Amino acid sequence: MVRFFLVFVSTLALAFPAAAQKPYEPQVGQAGKDVIWVPTPDEVVDRMLRMAQVTSNDLVYDLGAGDGKIAIAAAKKFGARSVGIEYDVAMAKHAQGNVEKAGVAGRARIIPGDIFAADFSQATVVTMYLLPGLNMKLRPTLLAMRPGTRVASHSFTMEDWEADEISSMDGRRAYFWVVPANVNGGWTLEAGGERTELAFEQKFQKIEGTVGLGHTQGGLRDARLRGFGISFAWVDNNGVKRDYTGRVTGGKMEGSFRSDNGAEGRWSATKK
Repeated sequence: MVRFFLVFVSTLALAFPAAAQKPYEPQVGQAGKDVIWVPTPDEVVDRMLRMAQVTSNDLVYDLGAGDGKIAIAAAKKFGARSVGIEYDVAMAKHAQGNVEKAGVAGRARIIPGDIFAADFSQATVVTMYLLPGLNMKLRPTLLAMRPGTRVASHSFTMEDWEADEISSMDGRRAYFWVVPANVNGGWTLEAGGERTELAFEQKFQKIEGTVGLGHTQGGLRDARLRGFGISFAWVDNNGVKRDYTGRVTGGKMEGSFRSDNGAEGRWSATKK
């Protein structure tokens, strides 16, 4: 009887192979580790990648890759290298199959993993469609990435880290940020053989500050920070306005300046 049952089961498997080995197909709304799976619409994917100005020079990491569509689009449409991180092993395998079907296996891949444990520090662009609490949990990691790293999120914000751009598409929103350098605190600036003391107060990409002008603390004008790029100006004790633009690299800044009186040159600053 046992032998007959085994033969019967084997015969069914041969007669109905699709039923015996049904391919994995994700279902919209299926539960994941921290979220349910809902794919990002194509037009939102396209806008997110365009907001980030993705090119073939970029390495895009998609956090919570789902079926792999963002990683695939980054590689196929923009020529970037891309990696999708997906917690669900079956979904990750399915997404990798989609990568191969799309013909971009040489530039894109989907890996199983936990986005809160994975190392994506080499990314130049990070994309995601997560819940607000997960965005906030990721925020310290994102802010610690290299200044200039671009971040795009479908639907959800980073609370008081205000977006640099918000795009809307048929009621859906995409948010974009550039990771800012850290300039908070005191700096000593040298230009034209003179030393000047600066102090910046920073809240994410928004900065303001003061400059030491003898016994006067002057205010900085037009202070802006975008990634590693910085600009600011002040009016000295002779009433001459000086404009500074430069680049932040760790505890140093350097760039060029121009004054209303025609003076110009190079400057550098060191953090105290």
